[in-house]
Amino acid sequence: MINTENDMDLKKISLNNHWEFKQTDKKEWLPAEVPGTVHTDLISNNIILDPYYRLNERDVQWVDKVDWEYKTKFTIDQKIFEHQKIQLHFDGVDTYGEIYINNILIGSTDNMFREWDFDIKPHIHKGENTLKVVLLSPIENGINALKKHGYGLPAINDQSVIGEVGNQQVSIFTRKAGYHYGWDWGPRLVTSGIWRDVNIEYWNNTKIDNIFVQQKTSSDKAALKVSTQFYNQSENELTILAKLDGEVIKESTIASNSLSKTISFDIENPKLWWPANIGTPHLYELSIELYDDKQLIDVHTERIGLRTIKIVQKEDDNGEGKSFYFEVNGQPIFAKGANYIPNDIFLPRVSKATYKHLIQSTLDANMNMLRVWGGGIYENDLFYELCDEKGILVWQDFMFACSMYPGDEQFINNVRQEAVDNIKRLRNHASIALWCGNNEMEMAWAPGKDDMGWGWKQQYSKTQQKEIWGDYEKVFHQLLPEVVEEYTDNQFYWRSSPTGGDDIVAHYEHKSGDMHYWGVWHGEHPFSDFRKYIGRFMSEYGFQSFPEFKSVKKYTKPQDYDIESEVMASHQRSGIGNLRIKKYMEDHYQVPTNFEDFLYVGQLLQAESIYSAIQAHREKMPYCMGSLYWQLNDCWPVASWSSIDYYGEWKALQYFAREANKNTSLIVNSDDHQLEVKVASDINLQEPVLLQMELQDFEGNSLWNQSIPLKDITANKTLKVFESNLSKIISKNDSQKLVFISSLSSKKTEIIDRDLHYFVNQKELQLPKPELDINYTEDDNDLYISISTNALVKNLFIEVDQEQIKLSDNYFDLIKGEQKQITITSRKGEKIDRTKIKFKHLQETMKKKSL
Repeated sequence: MINTENDMDLKKISLNNHWEFKQTDKKEWLPAEVPGTVHTDLISNNIILDPYYRLNERDVQWVDKVDWEYKTKFTIDQKIFEHQKIQLHFDGVDTYGEIYINNILIGSTDNMFREWDFDIKPHIHKGENTLKVVLLSPIENGINALKKHGYGLPAINDQSVIGEVGNQQVSIFTRKAGYHYGWDWGPRLVTSGIWRDVNIEYWNNTKIDNIFVQQKTSSDKAALKVSTQFYNQSENELTILAKLDGEVIKESTIASNSLSKTISFDIENPKLWWPANIGTPHLYELSIELYDDKQLIDVHTERIGLRTIKIVQKEDDNGEGKSFYFEVNGQPIFAKGANYIPNDIFLPRVSKATYKHLIQSTLDANMNMLRVWGGGIYENDLFYELCDEKGILVWQDFMFACSMYPGDEQFINNVRQEAVDNIKRLRNHASIALWCGNNEMEMAWAPGKDDMGWGWKQQYSKTQQKEIWGDYEKVFHQLLPEVVEEYTDNQFYWRSSPTGGDDIVAHYEHKSGDMHYWGVWHGEHPFSDFRKYIGRFMSEYGFQSFPEFKSVKKYTKPQDYDIESEVMASHQRSGIGNLRIKKYMEDHYQVPTNFEDFLYVGQLLQAESIYSAIQAHREKMPYCMGSLYWQLNDCWPVASWSSIDYYGEWKALQYFAREANKNTSLIVNSDDHQLEVKVASDINLQEPVLLQMELQDFEGNSLWNQSIPLKDITANKTLKVFESNLSKIISKNDSQKLVFISSLSSKKTEIIDRDLHYFVNQKELQLPKPELDINYTEDDNDLYISISTNALVKNLFIEVDQEQIKLSDNYFDLIKGEQKQITITSRKGEKIDRTKIKFKHLQETMKKKSL
């Protein structure tokens, strides 16, 4: 019997502590943090000011143009030194690093997304040793690569002018997060640093490199094949144990010097992993233990989900297009969610609490998918672990976006190893649903279509065009699909987002693949066009808003409180963004003159627009089977398309998305003549339900009502359940003073969904002046608010001027006769201060507040 209590032979020494850094051409060493970045170390040492505050970003552009040195010391005792293998391992270096042990150069790094190993035994000695990392300027390296290439490549989001290098857009030449060079929602702060953990690993003869789990799963049985790769120089026969939830399920032997071992086993009647709100995302703990005789050498543990994920592209009966949807465990899934970007420019300071908050917020908004966008990073392990736990599917881009890239041999080899590293790290996660080559590059270049694209190819000679597109094909049509095929369990690869597939360049009316629709916002289309331009899978669309005033105050001064101020303009990277918000606001709302009110109404504008888009997409089920808005989160304090601001505050959009994404949702539409009510559902409702409809004026008087029993509400379909001539319902009443209230309830009178529909734009509503009745109760640190009103309240905003606050609801409408219960909690576990609570509603921002 093997004794599993022995210490492992493989051991690690963390080198995350006791670092110092300096500018290479300076003498003074200063305290540093690892993982970390040069910028955050400079902030900690009071050398630069917070680049996120006001216009400070402009004053730190020098940081990326000089070289930096980091050093630490570590001790190797006799016992460690006697080990056969001693290795220095970096989980990530950003980006051009020279690695020195005891002042001997032992290797270099040139890719932020890769892991790096260096054999250091020949270079260390017993006692104290020194590790030094020289971080070379990413900008100087990029400029040299640009010169070598001979001509520039498209990189429209590279804010080189802000970066003080003129038109030299160099981001594409470095394997580094593209958003560091600027984006239309992010600053230009090009970092360097040891941005992930660094360790010394030491062992004798053998250690586990990684495991690869392949599965054929059904509801009756899961057949698993687990391949384990080793570093192995052992002359002995070894023993390998596979454990599932702590129980040994397979034991086998490994021949001496063998580099891999595959073991197979079945799980009868497995508990399947399901996406959020469809089923339980069950996870098993799989452990692979390696023994030499009775000595535990190494153990590798992962949580795995048993499921099948397919992307279904079935040709339409009329031959005009193909479906595009995710099928999990044989069940079609409507993908509801958002695009996800990194949570900070300075990545090491993103806390576990931030990850947990964002993924929990995703779940709380009834989402089941996030798209990890290609201009950021392959996220930390914790991100995918949380998505596994919560049932959030991940559309995973490779890290290429909105640019064209070189294709020389060195670049190709670097990208290949980057892909291998990250696929091997992430492939066993239950949440990984798709690998996508890049963001918007195929659409932007539009090969073979002179009348399409972003005008990129027209800037180049025919020879250069052929070379650029040839390099594109090397990476996205050859290298990446080959690596995905070789290193994954038949996971799906999608060349670019968006694309029509089958060499069809995406546009707003293509009938296959996925679509990015930016007619609303960039194209200044009306919100109603969300219902006009709908693809098979909407993987991007969006509308901007500002953070709430509480957040804006953190990076501004009172003199900045104007959307056209220099500071507010700098914290808006979409060029015409602030004025674009105002233009759309003029179409829908009365535009407030008060700055704080303008921010509030801007959030309502964003929320209403995306709410209407999500509903339009769900209304088209099963033709459309996905709706991922741009974007969930921010990387700094900014006006952007996010639904959660940089400080973790839910914008109005996050609350509205939660309503629109319910498993079963009411959709109410009206025009000048017709009113219709539809029910969109992701699930089969097991029992009949009741649709109740009522027309009220804003004082709560009932003017019309009707109830309809419904049955046969089935998954992934939208059913029209009521239609009427509008004049029959409104009669002679003033449409500016009316609200149409519909609700869907079960036999048990539980409300499944509720919708308040208005017949005119918000600016035309003749809203009353309500009186709110507000009562508070407390329970430990939680605060409960009970709210009622004597007349309709539109978009009641409960503002709590306290950090990291969570509200059970916000920005909601309240009608007479209802009582709304709100729970306010602190994510920091603090007591809620009543004196910091304010209430605002739409009426207070309008010139005509009452009649």
